[in-house]
Amino acid sequence: MSNHLKFFIDGVWVEPAIPVALDVIDPSTEEAYTRIALGSKADVDKAVAAAKAAFPAFSQWSKEERLVLLRRILVEYEKRYEDIAQAVSQEMGAPIGFARDAQAAAGQGHLKATIEAFEAYEFTETRGTTTIVKEPIGVCALITPWNWPLNQIACKVAPAIAAGCTMVLKPSEIAPISGIIFAEVMEAAGTPKGVFNLVNGTGPDVGQVMAGHPDVDMVSFTGSTRAGVIVAKTAADTVKRVAQELGGKSPNIILADAEFEKVVADGVTTCFGNSGQSCDAPTRMLVPAKRHGEALQIAKAAAEKLKTGDPRTDGIDLGPVVSQTQFDKIQRLIEAGITEGATLVTGGPGRPENLNRGYYIRPTVFGDVTNDMTIAREEIFGPVLSILPYETEEQAIEIANDTPYGLAAYVQSGDLGHARKVAARLRAGSVFINYPEWDLFAPFGGFKQSGNGREYADWAIHDFLEIKGIVGYGV
Repeated sequence: MSNHLKFFIDGVWVEPAIPVALDVIDPSTEEAYTRIALGSKADVDKAVAAAKAAFPAFSQWSKEERLVLLRRILVEYEKRYEDIAQAVSQEMGAPIGFARDAQAAAGQGHLKATIEAFEAYEFTETRGTTTIVKEPIGVCALITPWNWPLNQIACKVAPAIAAGCTMVLKPSEIAPISGIIFAEVMEAAGTPKGVFNLVNGTGPDVGQVMAGHPDVDMVSFTGSTRAGVIVAKTAADTVKRVAQELGGKSPNIILADAEFEKVVADGVTTCFGNSGQSCDAPTRMLVPAKRHGEALQIAKAAAEKLKTGDPRTDGIDLGPVVSQTQFDKIQRLIEAGITEGATLVTGGPGRPENLNRGYYIRPTVFGDVTNDMTIAREEIFGPVLSILPYETEEQAIEIANDTPYGLAAYVQSGDLGHARKVAARLRAGSVFINYPEWDLFAPFGGFKQSGNGREYADWAIHDFLEIKGIVGYGV
């Protein structure tokens, strides 16, 4: 029986306090394919009460007991791997190959990385006669987005479990089915009642209630900077910890000594991965001015090789974006790029020619972009790349840092020492040199308006802990 119209609270699937439902839209067809229940304050209160009641016992579990639970969660996750991939593909439009190889794999990867980091994690330290203890912070509200649903769920839930916290999860109501499957995984793994709870709903009706709840000790939020500000303000009245991973407008500096054709083409595909719906996507490509024209031709060819279409069809590179709201926003920003004088290299407004329904975006590249244009300032969250020329390396670094965001930055160079020097000057939480492999043990989080706190592996475990100093312990 489907749990789509239920919440997982205190170890059981329950009906919402108020029976309100929301259609879940398949973005490839623009049609509803299921419905979920929407929560209210009453549901949040019930879930938080369950988490609060479970905390005293669970927080005292030994490290080995929590490791055993995490390993069981991983086993159950792997049993549901294909279900998760299919759910992500339908709910947010990820091509099925990408849903398997990246989206579902991200959740699995974070579970494995957290387990490995947890095995080596130390919770106590002695300095002279003082013992420093790291203790679970308490009841945590976890609010996750639609663009990488399992990535964000797993990289919050797993370290919270490792730390000894209890939690209430609110997945995005736009792409909620993978989150429901994850709750079924937690149930199948034998998670003690109240340790993990799930309530679906909107940001105002559930997310903000969780953020302001007096019995919630921490909020871990991933989403837009606009929503993050609301969460932080709501949480401020109860002086709880708020960890946030927010928006980005990441620069990709192509240095003069890079293997130009390869790194420009790779920059296009990296930007357009997940249909451009990644907060750390390299959306501003900075190229030497004297090679700007060449870069446009390379980028045009790379973009036009990508196949956009039905995400359940093999060989598709880009599916639709997630919703009508996102589609309309991206169309507005593409039009702004044209109006403000950027050169439209390929793509542009409207759907691809072979698609007459679904929230599909034409893979779009702009050239002659200046950093004051809307398309260089706002997070577009679609397959749209802006290429900016620079005269000197110093100017490139200045342009790269001239943004309210600071989530990620990219540097391409044939000289690793050169790339390292540039990376040291970039104001971002993650800097990627020469398109490296994804590192689940690297800290992930932002500077400036891209957030605070860090996720992944031991970095995330630390965020769910309080620090206690017991002075005189060793006297």
